[in-house]
Amino acid sequence: MQDFAESFSLAFSLVWSFDAHLMEIVWLSVRVSITAVIIALIIGFPLGAALGMTRFPGRQVIIVLVNALMGLPPVVVGLLVYIMLSNAGPFGWLRLLYSPTAMIIAQTVLITPIVTALTREIVEQLHQEYDEFFKSLCISPGQVLATLLWDARYNLITVALAGFGRAIAEVGAVIIVGGNINHLTRVMTTAIALETSKGDLALALALGIILMGLALAVNALVMGFRSTARSTAFG
Repeated sequence: MQDFAESFSLAFSLVWSFDAHLMEIVWLSVRVSITAVIIALIIGFPLGAALGMTRFPGRQVIIVLVNALMGLPPVVVGLLVYIMLSNAGPFGWLRLLYSPTAMIIAQTVLITPIVTALTREIVEQLHQEYDEFFKSLCISPGQVLATLLWDARYNLITVALAGFGRAIAEVGAVIIVGGNINHLTRVMTTAIALETSKGDLALALALGIILMGLALAVNALVMGFRSTARSTAFG
């Protein structure tokens, strides 16, 4: 076990020097998470907006289900995706297990309910606020949707950032479907777990420093966009 002071010194040295192995892990983590967030936004924004704007039988049941899916245990998601992508599963022929694509799928499954639920709440509040105004203009549902999404753009950006923060910190699902394979599927969270168990605290701490930096940056951006949204609303 390395001395703590030495480990911290080595960790900062790895970060400062942009160590190649460290950057490889960080880049894969960011690439997987951003891809998963983009896919989740493509799915979740329209679904959330539709739930927020429309009224139909069974709508409340769907909302309850989507809200419940926000709390999906990552290891359960990982297990389900593993079963679907394994050789005996329905999508085993794609040979995606233990690949970055499998990790993207698992993260997308985790993030999409979050994006959908938050988008639904934002759009529904705006729709209730502007409903009478929209009716007086006699505009189409498509125009209503475009107006709501534009007005909610800053809040929706915070939704995207929240999804990224959730994805980048994920470990349970990605380690099941990715396998934590060096130079292929090893991301920051899985590498931290592995290196800590091996006693290589320097690399684990370096990855932890970057992960914390990303978390702080995401939270700062969320607060900034929320302040902008409030200023726009009251301006």
